[in-house]
Amino acid sequence: MFKILFEIILIGLSLSFDCFAVAISGGSSIKKHRLKNALKIAGFFGIFQALMPLIGLSIGNILKKIIFNFTHWVAFILLLAIGIKMIIESFKKEDQKQKNILNNYTLIILSLATSIDALVVGFSLALLDMPVIISILIIGLLTFLISILGYYIGNKASKILPGKAELVGGLILIGIGIKIIIEHYMEKI
Repeated sequence: MFKILFEIILIGLSLSFDCFAVAISGGSSIKKHRLKNALKIAGFFGIFQALMPLIGLSIGNILKKIIFNFTHWVAFILLLAIGIKMIIESFKKEDQKQKNILNNYTLIILSLATSIDALVVGFSLALLDMPVIISILIIGLLTFLISILGYYIGNKASKILPGKAELVGGLILIGIGIKIIIEHYMEKI
């Protein structure tokens, strides 16, 4: 049982890294720090990371090949679009900027983009004979906690790099999107 829990924790940690990076971006773009902002961002990411494996498990192997063939492009496009928007926002004057990271629509898009890999993990949960409920709870909780940490790191970074943190955040999102595409095609080699 310890081995299975250890494997679930490793899966949860690996799935949470993209959320961590996006939470850093989010924390850097919010000038007034509030605990409720950190909890909201982490809550969205944690819930989506927990639910996507469950959805993936439910869909099963029937759609696996169809979905797996384009998930990397969906994630890339979503992250690219939001990253470009953040970069554009970084060049606006302070009073013109829109802090959209806390917008529910934006958080849903970011949560989807960063949890598509969790959907694919859901396909394999049944194959690996892992306890589904424990897996999704651990994945969701780890993502939640790591996203809070990322938010606080981003928030501190915005004070160290005023005016540049949002630019860096946008570049991070684009970098994550590019990483997803590269990883997808490296697996085919």
